[in-house]
Amino acid sequence: MNTESLKPLADRMRPRTLDEYIGQTHVIAPGKPLYEAIKAGRLHSMIFWGPPGTGKTTLARLVAHHADAEFSPLSAVLSGVKEIREQVAEAKRRLAERNRRTLLFVDEVHRFNKSQQDAFLPHVEDGTVFFIGATTENPSFELNNALLSRSRVYVLRPLTEDELLTALDRALNDPERGYGGRGLEIAEAVRRWYAKAADGDARKALNLLEITVDLMDSGQRTVTPELAHEVLAGGGVRRFDKQGEDFYNQISALHKAVRGSAPDASLYWLCRMLDGGCDPLYLARRIVRIASEDIGNADPRALELALNAWDVQERLGSPEGELALAQAVLYLACAPKSNAVYTAYQAARTDAAATGSLEVPLHLRNAPTGLMKQLDYGKQYRYAHDEPDAYAAGENYFPEGLSPRAYYRPAPRGLEIKIAEKLAHLRALDKSR
Repeated sequence: MNTESLKPLADRMRPRTLDEYIGQTHVIAPGKPLYEAIKAGRLHSMIFWGPPGTGKTTLARLVAHHADAEFSPLSAVLSGVKEIREQVAEAKRRLAERNRRTLLFVDEVHRFNKSQQDAFLPHVEDGTVFFIGATTENPSFELNNALLSRSRVYVLRPLTEDELLTALDRALNDPERGYGGRGLEIAEAVRRWYAKAADGDARKALNLLEITVDLMDSGQRTVTPELAHEVLAGGGVRRFDKQGEDFYNQISALHKAVRGSAPDASLYWLCRMLDGGCDPLYLARRIVRIASEDIGNADPRALELALNAWDVQERLGSPEGELALAQAVLYLACAPKSNAVYTAYQAARTDAAATGSLEVPLHLRNAPTGLMKQLDYGKQYRYAHDEPDAYAAGENYFPEGLSPRAYYRPAPRGLEIKIAEKLAHLRALDKSR
């Protein structure tokens, strides 16, 4: 039996030359520096950063192929310092005995800890190996600065629907590695279903196609819409890593859309995160934060509504509770915006940390005992309710050594317009004392 035929379709269809490579035209196209370097066989250390199925491993193999270098793969999930040292020792022998260069490819390189990354760094520096790392996580967070400074980072993007269609068509028509010998027929509309379900992942697209063909009878040639629906049902979950880059990018997009008063985009990002499996209670907490940070006193009802939505989510659970989250997000997006509370809070925190343990002024201290009264605790305190308009004009509530501050500056929007008018009136009374 041909062992090649036992491999998964995605592995069989892996591009063998740079001209077969699909996608990433922003870095892999004639005239682009990386394309020209690979074509010329010029090696340098690289990091390929992108979602699954975007061609990171394939591109690394092509780099080795065009440079006539030994492709030496390691998985950061399965390997440790011992395996790294073995690969480096083999690379040294290869270079000494055959004058052949080695490309050390580390898949999931973000899984390596600092000591593991340090283990191969000296051998990258002295030219024993050339290094290519593949990662789905942001390298600036996951990789050592020393390794980053010696490598060029290339960002790989999800494949477009048309690029995924090209990969599918190639598999359907290739008689050697794909299904070209079976004469399969799939309508373009159905093929687009597969491309859409793959969500930018070429491996996923080919895996879905392979499952479909495996379910077909030996004499069957047409992939029917019914069969496609059966295979693709439930296969459209979007990329969402609860600990990774997509997670933080999407919550950032939701927050910024609400802040930008874009209700439709805000609702989209909420649904996108729910579709990807985000914990609704996490979203509820973030929505409450947004209500305070970006709306505040411009519309105090926003915080109340956000808390109510959180309560509904806890009481009803999914999917009923998500409707309350959607209501809160839409209200927050449409509400007047103000970061005056957030800005005031940050400024006051800075002063509190910088000024040390300033004593509470005597007139503001509590005086529950006779001794405290003898020490003038609370003396000369002006009870605001006994003053005209219930306001002790000109009174100072800051500690000695800290001049009065104006942290809170209401925004000219929503209820804060009225708050600003009230504060302006009180300050005018202060000046009249």
